[in-house]
Amino acid sequence: MIKWAIIFLIISLVTGWLGFSGVSAGAATISKVLFGIALVIFLVILVFGVILGVLVF
Repeated sequence: MIKWAIIFLIISLVTGWLGFSGVSAGAATISKVLFGIALVIFLVILVFGVILGVLVF
């Protein structure tokens, strides 16, 4: 998911540089949403890992 966020970030930067501001804004929004989702998933897995790690040991 981080890979797709980086791809959309690059698309946003290139289209912004070329002057396509509408496409750039859309790609930037998609990139932010994907990064946020990836961050939430990472934090949930981290919390479960810590909780289950304590229960196992």
